[in-house]
Amino acid sequence: MSEAPVFSEETPIRVFLLDDHEVVRRGLRDMLDAESGIEVVGEAGTAEQALARGPALRPHVAVLDVRLPDGDGITVCRELRSHMPDLACLMLTSFDDEDALLDAIMGGAAGYVLKQIKGSDLVSAVRTVATGQSMLDPATTARLMHSLRDPEAGHPAEDDRLAALSERERAVLDLIGEGLTNRQIGKRLYLSEKTVKNHISRLLSKLGVERRVQAAVIAAQFQEHEEPHRH
Repeated sequence: MSEAPVFSEETPIRVFLLDDHEVVRRGLRDMLDAESGIEVVGEAGTAEQALARGPALRPHVAVLDVRLPDGDGITVCRELRSHMPDLACLMLTSFDDEDALLDAIMGGAAGYVLKQIKGSDLVSAVRTVATGQSMLDPATTARLMHSLRDPEAGHPAEDDRLAALSERERAVLDLIGEGLTNRQIGKRLYLSEKTVKNHISRLLSKLGVERRVQAAVIAAQFQEHEEPHRH
């Protein structure tokens, strides 16, 4: 296991910013650049710009707006992390949205902060995730997992729904549970992206859910149940 990185003024935390509002970006840049041991190495106003510029800048932390005009920060987080697995993504949003938080968890984000956060709290959040720690505490995650579960449907019903999936759909579901993108799932299973999309549509329908993130929760719950039986 690699050691947690140590940052200093000589080797600052390299931060990349993504927000579609220039005023927000400028405020974030000024605030973070004023801190010792933190350097903003680049910024973007759209998902496309972030994916084009981000990897070359080799940031340690990316502060990503969740809602963007041409996409969303969660997808950007996934894509950047597929190029830079050690990148810590801190999701920034203007409202407390459970769906966005759950999406952030599934997208491999290390933290999630509201734009109303105090400047000093944002700085400490950047420092926390830069050292490899997660700000998504297990209690929050567990609460969200429970809130998505249909209270009427107990585990046997979930097991029945899983039993309805084909072997290939189960494999796709497991990889969704690991937070992989359609492209990554396709590579892993030697399928085209279009075929992966078709499998996902069918398995969502069989599981009785509308969003892939809800399917990921079911996958995670099922894996938890199976763990005790595996030796």
